[in-house]
Amino acid sequence: MIEIKHLTKTFQDKSGPITALRDVNLSIEKGDIFGIIGMSGAGKSTLLRCLSTLETPTEGSISLDGVDYSSLSGQQLIELRRRMGVVFQGYNLLMQRTVLQNVMFPLSLAGVPKEKARERAMQLLQMVGLENKAASYPAQLSGGQKQRVAIARALSTSPEVLLCDEPTSALDSLTTKSVLELLYDINTKLHVTIVIITHEIAVVKAICNKVAVIDAAEFVECGSTKEVFADPKSDITKLLLGREEKKHG
Repeated sequence: MIEIKHLTKTFQDKSGPITALRDVNLSIEKGDIFGIIGMSGAGKSTLLRCLSTLETPTEGSISLDGVDYSSLSGQQLIELRRRMGVVFQGYNLLMQRTVLQNVMFPLSLAGVPKEKARERAMQLLQMVGLENKAASYPAQLSGGQKQRVAIARALSTSPEVLLCDEPTSALDSLTTKSVLELLYDINTKLHVTIVIITHEIAVVKAICNKVAVIDAAEFVECGSTKEVFADPKSDITKLLLGREEKKHG
């Protein structure tokens, strides 16, 4: 469904060019819950920004269902963005708007009539278990509730792909578990393909069927989660798995 070929992303810094991603190749199939894991600064978030069209690759290509991003502009690009929902690390909710208005926001941008948008938003709030918080403001919610609102908002335009940037990094372990269960439900019931960027092995183990490990701007291994974690080839995967064992040992 998503095909990344020879993707390189370079940024210009005062000290010269910095390569955030180097010759990345990846295939994400329809229905996957695909984990992309690595340490801070490895290039994970840059990859997500390229996938969501917030950044343009320096070299290489990304395509969705065979359509190359770089061939699109204007209205076509807007249509592509609607096919992808993004859940940001810091929730990015509009603080002056209620929970219901936050979820309705992408629909109003897409020109959906108000009543229809309200109906859709309420359905989604019900799905994430927050219909009783529709009139609340983000400041009145816990971290886990804010993340659920962010997920509902990301789903409002019925995307085929949900891109999640560290969706549980600010949450405690119990809240993390419930948010991951929600994402798993979304994948199975709505058939939404999910890409999760994370530095936490436990997140990938919990719900991802496939994983790619990124280290210093390059993918060092990729495959089914079970296989990669049962027989890790790279030092970074071994290090991440070792940390996880220490945490629970």
